[in-house]
Formats: sequence, C-alpha cells, structure tokens
Amino acid sequence: MGILSEQEAKAILEKVVKLSKADECSAQLTGSITGNIRYALNSVSTSGSVDDLQLGVQVAFGKRVGTATINEFDDASLEKVVRRAEELAKLAPENPEFMPAIDKQEYKASETFNAKTAAIAPEYRTGVAAACIEPCKNDKLVAAGFFVDTQSFIAIANSKGNFAYNKSTGVDFTCTVRTEDGRGSGWVARNVADVDTFDAKKEIAIAIDKAKRSADAKALEPGKYTVILEPAASAGLISFMMFGFDARQADEGRSFLSKKGGGNKLGEKLFDERVSIYSDPWDKVASVAPFDAQNDGLPRERLDIITKGKVEYLQYSRYWAEQKKKKAQGQPGNLIMVGGDKSTMDLVKSTKKGILVTRTWYIRMVDPQTVLLTGLTRDGTFYVEDGEIKYPIKNFRFNESPVIMLNNIEELGKPVRVGDDESPFVMMIPPMKIRDFTFTSLSDAV
Repeated sequence: MGILSEQEAKAILEKVVKLSKADECSAQLTGSITGNIRYALNSVSTSGSVDDLQLGVQVAFGKRVGTATINEFDDASLEKVVRRAEELAKLAPENPEFMPAIDKQEYKASETFNAKTAAIAPEYRTGVAAACIEPCKNDKLVAAGFFVDTQSFIAIANSKGNFAYNKSTGVDFTCTVRTEDGRGSGWVARNVADVDTFDAKKEIAIAIDKAKRSADAKALEPGKYTVILEPAASAGLISFMMFGFDARQADEGRSFLSKKGGGNKLGEKLFDERVSIYSDPWDKVASVAPFDAQNDGLPRERLDIITKGKVEYLQYSRYWAEQKKKKAQGQPGNLIMVGGDKSTMDLVKSTKKGILVTRTWYIRMVDPQTVLLTGLTRDGTFYVEDGEIKYPIKNFRFNESPVIMLNNIEELGKPVRVGDDESPFVMMIPPMKIRDFTFTSLSDAV
C-alpha cells in the first residue's frame, strides 16, 4: 500500500479537509516502496523491501496551529487524526509568524517517475551484489556496499482548494572495496532516476582500480595544493554553502551573504565568473517535484542562483517575503552547476602537480559566516605529477570554504548526477581543478 494513485490520494485528502472544523486545514500524504540489498566481507548481509504510507494534518484556529500524523486510513482513523490536530491547536500559543494556507496553484508536471526503476525486483538487486562481490573475490579484495531502489509519491491539499501530486523513482548505489590487508581502499557511488543508466560491473571496476592503486600510501606534508576534486568530493561542500542562501539569515547577519551594517549581497559578484549554478525542476537528468511540500506547496521555478560568479537568488520563506515585500518561491529541489566537457582523468592529464581526491567525508561547519568547513579525504587519494597518477598518499583533514574554493578554479569538467545523504538537493556537479586547497593535517584512515 506504499504507493497511491493520484485519484486515491486526492480522495483521502479531500475527505480529511472536509472533516476539519478549524479555520483552515492542510494535509499531506507520503508513501514509498523501498527495496535494498546490503553486503559486506564479500557476503550479502541483509536484503528486503519496506512499504510506508503516512498522513500528516495541520489545522489552524487563527494563529494557533496543531499538527498530527497517522498511518491508518479508515474513516474513524481519519477523523481521529483531524480531531487530534484540532485539540493541539487549541492548546498551542499563537504563532507570531503564522502564514495562512496558500491559494489554489498551477503546477507544471515534471518527469520524475521511471517505470523500469519502479519494477526492480529482488533478482536485480542480487545481480548487483554479485557483480560487485565476484570480481573482488577473484582479485583477493573485499567488497562492502549498499543498493537501494525507491518509488515514492507525495500529495498535498488544503481547505482553499489547492492540490498537488507527484510520483518519483530513484536508485542509490555505493560500494567500498578494500585490499585484504586493509591498506588500500577504493569507493564508488551512483545516484540515478533511470535504472537503465546504471551498470554495476562498470561502477565496481572503478572502486577495484582505486583499491589496488591506493595501497602503500605515502605521506605528504599538509599545506596548500592544487586538487582535482571528483564530483562526489565537492558536492558536500557546495550543498553546505547553499544553506547560506537563505534571505533571512543573510538579512540578519548570520550568513556569508550578509553585508556589514545590514542587508545582503544579492547581485554582487562573489565567485569566479566560470561559476554558474541554477535550479530546474524539469531538467531531464535531475528532475524533481514541481512543488515544495516543505514550504506549503509553493510552485518551484527555474531559478538562476549564481550566474558568472554573481549571486542572483536568495530563498525567501513566505513570512520573510511578506516582511520584505518580496516574492516567495518553492525552495529549489536540485542544483545544476555548469561545467565543460572533460572527464576527471582529463583534468588529471592537464595537471603539472596536484592531488586527486575521490571523496570528502564527515564534513562539518566551522564558521557559517565564511562557510569554513572541515572534513577528511578517504577511499582513494593520489599524488599527480606531469599529468599522471604517480602514487597513493595518506588522507588529509582539510579546512576550506567553498566560497574560496569557487574563487580558485583552474578548470571545470563535465557535470554528473550526484547524491548526498546530508543534502536536500539532487545535484549535477562537475569535476573541478582547484588551486590552493588547504590541507591541515594527516589522517591514518584509508
């Protein structure tokens, strides 16, 4: 029961809204069917499928708001969850930043659903695991990975007549390959909507190659280096930076986009002119729902966020938009960074001296007003000289700001789709060659 059709979802939501006696009511239905297989030490450890269906109801009496959730859908349960939300609303203090439900909206559908991905069966998942485990066994390597396929839907409705529905699919794959003695480690990850674009045999070959290459790592002194960042290595840094594009944070002096003395830096050139980032819900490779369910169902639009280094966009909540006489829009669901045509290895070939970074990990904020981040490299870090990978090197801790990083660009490659567990965005990110990237200390982890 994890997936409801548009008609089924609409019937439940309309019933819920009609049951409410509050001044207004909004409801949201989410559901998913998620299949997975996990393997470690060259053996499958777990596999399964999970169905989930949830209903959330929010009501308001004036500025007093109450919410309640349930996963039962008979008439008695629907009435129970509405009454519970109303009881909580009557007990709640007034919300000084309350915004009423939005009026009826128009949404342009996006192609986020792929039937072949939705039809993935246990046999396919075991095939992915076998494609990773068998070559590792044959090479005396050890594989550990996770493959997840999901089909999901979200539907929203409110007492002003607004309704929206979207169904989507996705595949997430990650695999770490280690040498038997644990001295070498390689990693690969893929995030796709269409399973036909995924090839486990091709992907595992990348992790195997890096695991073999990364044994016997040498130590380099920490310092500033030219780096080639694979898309997965820079995605986490860029997604952290995007949290600073909130207009209220910027206006209140809490963001790198704040101006001294008040105001924000909208319209200012803060990055290398080769940096252009936009959001497009209807992008063919990285499409997302055309509405922002977390922001009352506001429609998403194609947005230029950074154009040739200039900040073009800040995210206004409905409340802050009203305060500042601005237009509130649905928060972007994807980030697409413009790049070139070169691969990661093409960037390596054009590098005199530098470091190739496969992956950054355990990224944490140090200073939000400069977006200074700290984290570690892992699973394949290599010294590059005269356009060739010369030898593996020990991992580093880095202290770097993506704002500075995006001002130190030497070259950008071809964007690829990247998934990041800690990011709310689907991302298209190019490999990057960056000068003066700051490594502060060595890490013994592989």
